[in-house]
Amino acid sequence: MELAQLLALLAEGEPLSGAGLAARTGVTRAAIWKQIEALRARGVPVEARGAAGYRLPWPLQMLDAKQIRAALPAALARSLGALEVHWELDSTSSELQRRGSAAKDFSIVLAETQHAGRGRRGRAWLSPPGLNLYLSCLKRFESGFAALSGLSLAVGVIVLRALESLGIAGAALKWPNDVLAIGDGRADGKLGGILVELSGEYQGPCAAIIGIGLNLRLTPALRKQAGQPACDLAGLTGGVPPDRNRAAAALIAALVEGLQQFERAGFAAFSADYARHDLLRGRPLQLNGALGVFDGVGAGVDAHGALQVRMADGSVRRVDSADVTVRRA
Repeated sequence: MELAQLLALLAEGEPLSGAGLAARTGVTRAAIWKQIEALRARGVPVEARGAAGYRLPWPLQMLDAKQIRAALPAALARSLGALEVHWELDSTSSELQRRGSAAKDFSIVLAETQHAGRGRRGRAWLSPPGLNLYLSCLKRFESGFAALSGLSLAVGVIVLRALESLGIAGAALKWPNDVLAIGDGRADGKLGGILVELSGEYQGPCAAIIGIGLNLRLTPALRKQAGQPACDLAGLTGGVPPDRNRAAAALIAALVEGLQQFERAGFAAFSADYARHDLLRGRPLQLNGALGVFDGVGAGVDAHGALQVRMADGSVRRVDSADVTVRRA
């Protein structure tokens, strides 16, 4: 029996006995116990309810490519180069990279879990099965790298558009690639992350692989394991996040429409929305990057998506890459 099969059986959130699971899957109760432990080791909070058996604390939806495609507008669904759901990958972005030139424009790959999910600067991205969304999209551009400045910021706006289409508010953007939940003007924790990887020619045709991780549910153990403040959509929706397939469809629809808009007009088409959601604007910051460690106040982003920082002497410093910490005022 595979972990995917066991998780699917537990997905409704109803208790199932070890004997019942063994009978339904054709394996021993000892094998069921080992698989339950394997799910727990990956971050799935399987509870043991004595004689009642095993259960999840809430229902979850297994990702289903047919359901996701059915939730998309027909014209948009036809524009996809691929729409695949995998149980486990090293990372969805790595899978698209392996396809190379064979991958069509707007190819979408999702995974229930990743064992080598990654974020900016090679940081690991926790990817427990069944709880969150891990998605990558391949977009081809004819204009080359030079025209793609601000793309990761535009994708942040696209993610917020997807959340808004689901009726979810309370998120903001932290330059350059983080989606954070906010409360009372302060960041409550990381809700999602974006990683854009480019290949091709600086002046000619190129491709962007856009990886997005979005937290729908995090357990206390996963929050602790994250090593930084983290949050989930459940926290923004009264404890009941949207159906995972519906959330995936909303994100894919926003990506296709938004990336087509970016292809036509670049970051300029997103700058006003980015400014509206910019968590760093007007905030005291500490930055650590190629320019060393320095303090300043966020002054928005420029036309190319670079962070602008107002220094103590009133000058504005342009920052293309750095780790940014919001200092307490």
